[in-house]
Amino acid sequence: MSTTETRNFPKITETGLDELRQRIGVKIGHTVEPWCHEATRDNIRHYAHGIGDDNPLWCDPDYAAKTQHAGIIALPSFLFSTSRIVSGYVGGLPGVHAMWSGADWTWHKPVRRNDEIHTEAHLKELVEHQTRFAGRAVQQTYHVDFFNQSGDKVAEADSWCFRTERDHAREQGTKYSEVRASAPRRYTDEELAEAYKLYRDEEIRGATPRYWEDVKEGEELPVMFKGPMTVTGFIAYAQGWGGLYIRANKLAWKLIDQHPGVGIKNRFGIPDCPERVHWEEDFALEVGAPGAYDYGPERTSWLTHQLTNWMGDAGFLHKASCKIRRHNPEGDMLFIKAKVKRKFVENGKHMVEIDQEARNQNDELSVVGSGIVVLPSRG
Repeated sequence: MSTTETRNFPKITETGLDELRQRIGVKIGHTVEPWCHEATRDNIRHYAHGIGDDNPLWCDPDYAAKTQHAGIIALPSFLFSTSRIVSGYVGGLPGVHAMWSGADWTWHKPVRRNDEIHTEAHLKELVEHQTRFAGRAVQQTYHVDFFNQSGDKVAEADSWCFRTERDHAREQGTKYSEVRASAPRRYTDEELAEAYKLYRDEEIRGATPRYWEDVKEGEELPVMFKGPMTVTGFIAYAQGWGGLYIRANKLAWKLIDQHPGVGIKNRFGIPDCPERVHWEEDFALEVGAPGAYDYGPERTSWLTHQLTNWMGDAGFLHKASCKIRRHNPEGDMLFIKAKVKRKFVENGKHMVEIDQEARNQNDELSVVGSGIVVLPSRG
């Protein structure tokens, strides 16, 4: 396809929605296998490094052996790599774009090195919205339960994608009209150096316990920096997470042969996956995005990264929520700020609730989130 041609994509139809509604509450059988079945040392490290997290609790066996965990555990967001469903593998409405847009997580116990993870999932609900990005959109929410090899439920999550009409987003969407009309931003060395200070000063609490009694309501967490966004960074995340539709040669053909709506022709006339919005600028613009952009599960993982850095080895991330508000295209910077909302005790556990918000270099809201952390108590 030449750059001057415009194609028409499938629409959201009442028939398609009726068929989807029949799936609500029905347990999902076999889907495409997950990227990771086991929480191996390498799988955990690859995921951690894919989000820029070098916490030794996930990555250094000698360090982790000396902690209360007596070995490596998986960072909480690692579970994205064990389920295609929680990561955005949606059913129904073939050819209609799916944008992963948020999740509510609850963790019950740590995932330890070499744990085997299996999941159960079902479509939870469909909710229609009117959006600036694409007009009519359908929020498609799935519930996923995660179990280890002993049958213990280690976590559960609701995650959702927005199904949007690509033609409407490209031709009539107003959310990114100014971004698409402006020239790419170029950063000065001074601007980059100022942002990189946040990387240099990033604190991993680690072995020093953060006691519940020492936390004050209203106190701010250190700002976490992510970026500047590059296609290289998006691919680094896909290496740890696995992606949804990234396949090669015969396996790519098999996927598209079984699910023709997944194959969208590229400029050579070859059917290729819709996931290329994350590395192919022209295709991202064609679906209405402001450019090649980051992954939704990646951004959720950045929020939980801030929380695990802050809580230390003795803390436990119990809950986290993420709601995505705009794309982070190539070239964006992201600054994640957080504040302690409240402290409380529940079922004998000392908990801290934290509100999070991330904005880009133009102070535009990118994502809102929250977390509940269990901390050790001096008592």
